[in-house]
Amino acid sequence: MIYENKNEPTSAPSPAVSIIVPVYNAETVIGRCVDSILKQTYKDFELILVDDGSQDASGDICDAYAAKDARVRVIHKENTGVSDSRNLAIRQARGAWLQFADSDDWLAPEATELLLSSAEAHSCDLVISDFYRVVDDRIAHKGDIQENGLLSRKEFASYMMENPADFYYGVLWNKLYKKTLVEQYHLKMDTEISWCEDFMFNLEYICHADQIYVLRVPIYYYVKTRHSLSTQGISLTKTIKMKTTVFEYYNNFYKEVFDEEDYEKSRLQVYRFLLDAANDGIVPPAILPGGIHLGEERTRLNPKVLENETTLLNIYLERKCLELCLLPITYRYDLSVEEVNILLFLSRNHHMHTRKELADFIGQPKRKLDGALQKLKAHGYINWTEHTSAGQKSTGRLLDIQFLPAADPILCELQKAQENYHQIIFSGFTESEISAYEELSERKKDNIIQMLS
Repeated sequence: MIYENKNEPTSAPSPAVSIIVPVYNAETVIGRCVDSILKQTYKDFELILVDDGSQDASGDICDAYAAKDARVRVIHKENTGVSDSRNLAIRQARGAWLQFADSDDWLAPEATELLLSSAEAHSCDLVISDFYRVVDDRIAHKGDIQENGLLSRKEFASYMMENPADFYYGVLWNKLYKKTLVEQYHLKMDTEISWCEDFMFNLEYICHADQIYVLRVPIYYYVKTRHSLSTQGISLTKTIKMKTTVFEYYNNFYKEVFDEEDYEKSRLQVYRFLLDAANDGIVPPAILPGGIHLGEERTRLNPKVLENETTLLNIYLERKCLELCLLPITYRYDLSVEEVNILLFLSRNHHMHTRKELADFIGQPKRKLDGALQKLKAHGYINWTEHTSAGQKSTGRLLDIQFLPAADPILCELQKAQENYHQIIFSGFTESEISAYEELSERKKDNIIQMLS
């Protein structure tokens, strides 16, 4: 039995995006997921919540959201599994694009906007983004392809071949799909298997996607720890059969995408997937090397560095002092220190730069800079145009970055933060001492520039 709540499709214009969330016994987490979707910076979407026969209060919670927000539609059905739930939602989706989320995860505020703006700007069939992997109170940035850019089907398949069992390629929730492709080729989740069904859907979809855009911005928080097949009560015979089916999909995918010569060259790499699959390689490790504790991203002064005088000590202390002055801005506007530093730099440097130059000036990896610029743009603080000029081909296109009106309050606070910084470091100085310090600093800067020139 299937029935919907009162927010049924009307004659109103169809939304741009349909966001699909299967729900099963998720009463403790569904609120966080739905709240993150309803708070998206992009508003033209419908949210389809598919209650898959939940035995707890999940269905009632979904209905309560639908009663408050007309964008929310709830489908109640008997428990037939997540794949069947997604297929049902896809058939009823009215959006031109499809986005997916799981009920125990949540989205960054700018997720839908970044996905859709990338798809429209680059006229592509699929957008794939980075994401955050969360385990308990730890978080790690996850991605695979290292640069923003538009890729052909074959180029994307070549990247996927290098790391076939990575969640980045296999899941639905870090991607945006064109619904016309799904409908044209009758694509759907395979309800006969309970392992890797997302990946199989992706393989079929990519076979029909001409252009794929790589968005190097983490826009999704993945929290649920999926268990391996051996813990799901599935027989060994069925497990082997499912894994064989998935490998056949994967192998046939590369036969279709590559010509015969290229396939033969890459066959051993394709077969690596079978080895990964044999070890449940689709499930990522629970331990996150390099992860950080949630809530501790903004570090304080490390007293151990004060024990030894080094050339870098003063640079470190000045940077930590500036971060402390910028901290209220990061909390007030939900920005990272790195993002605020970008705004600070741009507020004092109005001429055009390449991305490489910006990353060098601000002291951030280019990948992290790209993500920060995209987030600042999504929040409506900046925009930019790109230019090519003589002599710039080897270093990249010039970015002409403009501040938007929404950034005015932050720029005022940045000015105040700089004043606070100067008051702190020059506390107890006389005017003549400050003047002498500034003169010596200029001479020091001239010496450094002369050495580096």
